[in-house]
Amino acid sequence: MLCDVCKCNDAAVFLTQILEGKMQKVNLCDACSKEKGVQDPTGFALADLLLGIGAAEEIEKGAPTQKCPVCGFTQADFKKTGRLGCSACYTTFAEGLNTLLKAMHKGTEHVGKLPERAHRTMELSDRMRTLTKSLEKAVAEENYETAASLRDQIKQLEHQLASSP
Repeated sequence: MLCDVCKCNDAAVFLTQILEGKMQKVNLCDACSKEKGVQDPTGFALADLLLGIGAAEEIEKGAPTQKCPVCGFTQADFKKTGRLGCSACYTTFAEGLNTLLKAMHKGTEHVGKLPERAHRTMELSDRMRTLTKSLEKAVAEENYETAASLRDQIKQLEHQLASSP
């Protein structure tokens, strides 16, 4: 099992914390456990590890007394629990969260996923619409050779769409 912090070395220290009935686990190598002060319980914040390397420090870079106007959640509450209080917290603590999210993920926007079949069907449908518009334009311009070619391409795409699951 790899260390949750450095993701390089084998974990040697396994921490489990139960906070408000929810279990959180962190696996650390010897170097990271010493660096995070695991041997000294007063100097170790499990929330720092669960949120990412230095995440709590990133959040604290803003105003130390910053508070959510809707739920009253503070940065200290976020550091302690690792969760935000409400949807308004995302805008209130946006500056620190953007930096944190960039460090944890590939970006700060969710782009979602699409199953391969649906993606292929969508591409074929888009191509079909483009060809149909081109066909209408070719007929309007009385360019019948192009129109015949486009008609054949459309028939081929219709066959592909009909045969795809």
